Amino acid sequence: MRDHPARPGEDRAELRRHAGDALSRSRRPAAQRAAAGVARARVRRQTRVRLSRNVVILGVVSLLADVSSDMVVPLLPAFVISLGGGAAFVGAIEGAAEATAALLKYLSGGWADKARRLLPLAVIGYALAGLARPFLAVARAPWQVLLVRNIDRVGKGVRTSPRDKLLAGSVEEGRLAEAFAFHRGMDNAGAAVGPLVAAGLLLLWPGDLRRVFLFAAIPGALAVLALFAVREEEAPRSEEPAAEDHLHGARVPPRLLAAIALFTLGNSTDALLVLRAQSVGVATVHLPVLWSLLNVTRAVLSWPAGRAADKLGRRRTLAAGWLWYALCYAGFALASAPWHAWALFAAYGLVAALSEGTERALIAAAVGKERRGRALGLYNLISGAGLLVASVVAGVIWERASPAAALLTGAALAAVAAALLVAGSARQAA
Repeated sequence: MRDHPARPGEDRAELRRHAGDALSRSRRPAAQRAAAGVARARVRRQTRVRLSRNVVILGVVSLLADVSSDMVVPLLPAFVISLGGGAAFVGAIEGAAEATAALLKYLSGGWADKARRLLPLAVIGYALAGLARPFLAVARAPWQVLLVRNIDRVGKGVRTSPRDKLLAGSVEEGRLAEAFAFHRGMDNAGAAVGPLVAAGLLLLWPGDLRRVFLFAAIPGALAVLALFAVREEEAPRSEEPAAEDHLHGARVPPRLLAAIALFTLGNSTDALLVLRAQSVGVATVHLPVLWSLLNVTRAVLSWPAGRAADKLGRRRTLAAGWLWYALCYAGFALASAPWHAWALFAAYGLVAALSEGTERALIAAAVGKERRGRALGLYNLISGAGLLVASVVAGVIWERASPAAALLTGAALAAVAAALLVAGSARQAA
């Protein structure tokens, strides 16, 4: 049986339907492409590095504080020698100052674990350091520099462990190295800017180190003001840690602590590297710029190195940093020209990028959140006490044997520490 012929209206409707289907099919790939683009953008936004407000603000605070501190630190060796001190006294000043800070970092770690709020401790610490530093302008003897420097470091000791615990509590576990490395990068950015500011002031007032010390009060005050932008929720009061936690460092792996302690014994104050640069011909007026170069390298590389440590392995990254330290110190021992010092200071910046944030992340990840203050305090105590011994011993070897002997000793200890860390990691994996 034959079909009835279609009516004209039906033909037009059918044509419109088919045309609509064709248009829809032609548009669908474009719509899908647009949707895919939106999805990719969403993924990029989700995977883009996002740091919490507190991490960013604490980074800014450290930047400002280090602008203040590093307007002063690279000038201290020359200032102490102008007052009649020697290389051993320079080492003693920095070693004693850091040991003072380290002891208080340990104590303040315990306070941080008990306190409901961490911010007041941080404010007190930053304020004390900022107030002490300008008094270097009236120092007339090396022992007065030692006194002022120790008061400065008391402030650092009070603030560091509470601040580190606050920082660790502001990120998820898988990004601890990144957060600490970002913070260290901002810290080192300030340490890069500070010497440049000092160099500019010395161009305006040649040789007037005391004026530089006075101007250092300004960024120190700004750092304290920036702290008040940090948001902190009051935590419930924690219970008193058990006695074994005092003795065993809140259960931080002993091999990790031993490796860090051994490395620290070879990690003398960087002030001796400044003296080494002078001894191979770097002019005093260029020392702040040299110091700035070191810290620019640290600042630029710290955050990427921290992200890599979270992905590739924190122990492996730390061991690489310590081995690089050994190579750099061997280079300083063999240096004989100003350009050697410039190249080595730039290369040496990678050590801090690979190690500073990674060490703290390893410690913070090894214990529960409620014990982090004490664990980080113990880490800081070991680091500071080791720095005191390392700086004094290196200064004595420097004067009684040679700068090369002191530097090669540090290189050897760093290499052994890296081997111990890798061996401990392999045993843990087994």
